[in-house]
Amino acid sequence: MSANLTGHLSPDDPELSPVTRAMVALRGQIVEAWMIEVRAAVPQAKELALPIAENTLPAYYDTLAALLTPGHSARLLTDLGALASEHGGERARMTSYDATAVIHEMQIFRDVMFRELERHGVPLDDGQRAMLFAHIDATIRESANSFTVVQAALREQFVAAMAHDLRTPLSTAQMAAEMINHTSQDPNARRFAEKIVASTQRIDGMTRELLDRIAFCKTGKITLQIDRVDMAELVREVARSAEAFHSVELAVDAEPVEGWWCGEAIRRAVENLVNNAIKYGDGEAPIRLTVSTTVERVQVMVHNQGPPIAPEDSESVFQLYRRAGNQGLAEGKGEGWGVGLPYVRRVAEAHGGSVMMSSSIEDGTTFVIDLPADARPFAGAPTAA
Repeated sequence: MSANLTGHLSPDDPELSPVTRAMVALRGQIVEAWMIEVRAAVPQAKELALPIAENTLPAYYDTLAALLTPGHSARLLTDLGALASEHGGERARMTSYDATAVIHEMQIFRDVMFRELERHGVPLDDGQRAMLFAHIDATIRESANSFTVVQAALREQFVAAMAHDLRTPLSTAQMAAEMINHTSQDPNARRFAEKIVASTQRIDGMTRELLDRIAFCKTGKITLQIDRVDMAELVREVARSAEAFHSVELAVDAEPVEGWWCGEAIRRAVENLVNNAIKYGDGEAPIRLTVSTTVERVQVMVHNQGPPIAPEDSESVFQLYRRAGNQGLAEGKGEGWGVGLPYVRRVAEAHGGSVMMSSSIEDGTTFVIDLPADARPFAGAPTAA
């Protein structure tokens, strides 16, 4: 059940093929070898904090490995694209990478993976190698495209903020020039003052037009109050509250799962996901909450059975005032403002993390909030949502 989205496939899972299990057993070694080589070869990666360097790679690797299990769900292909997209988006928000660096590090990942699999005697036939090559090449493009899109959104936000801030000194300059024009007896000074007024009015008009044309953030920056939080207990409290309305199953790798986050913001984000699962999921099947950890990162997964979110809606559900086109409409469940999932994404990104979504008829719908275990260095990170 979507364990690939958190990088927690088990090498002992009998439903996985032998080659998938062998790959999963090497996950930690391959991700570590990749990070060492990336730090050596990509200048922008040298000083990256470990949880930022790791990014979504464990989940991406597990999803690649799962593709080698015959009869795998088509959902895995969608998952692979979503993970690649989140990887590129997080690189745009949290690093000084350029698109070339994103491509380079994924090429290094491909080379390291095949080298380490061969070194540890994991057998891949020609068809399996070709399939992995093709999917990695496709997701390199997806990561680079996502990086470019998010970087453009961040540039728009920067330009909009700068244009907004320019209006205050412009207004001051205009008022000063008008004062000179009304009080000075010197014709030359008054003439120059008139030119200043005309120029500042023109600049102000251009600034207004620029602000009108830019799709600037409409919800304001999220303010985080970072403190020490036990994620296991936080999620347990959310589960207890939800049990009054729906059956909930909770799975926690270990307790406590302590880290540094904004507990209130994370609580609201998880509650949003749980409320969506209650609202749009199968009323008879339990909601499942899982808390897991990887190297210096923590994942909170919310899963429900029920009608899937269509692949074409996988991004629009994270946009303000938008909902997936088929969610809940048949039963009149489509009411709502459409701000819950954008808030979840903004909270995850403001902590330096990401949020992933996977949905299919066979496996239901899963959302994963993936965060650095210590968000203090990244608090208030830029958000593209």
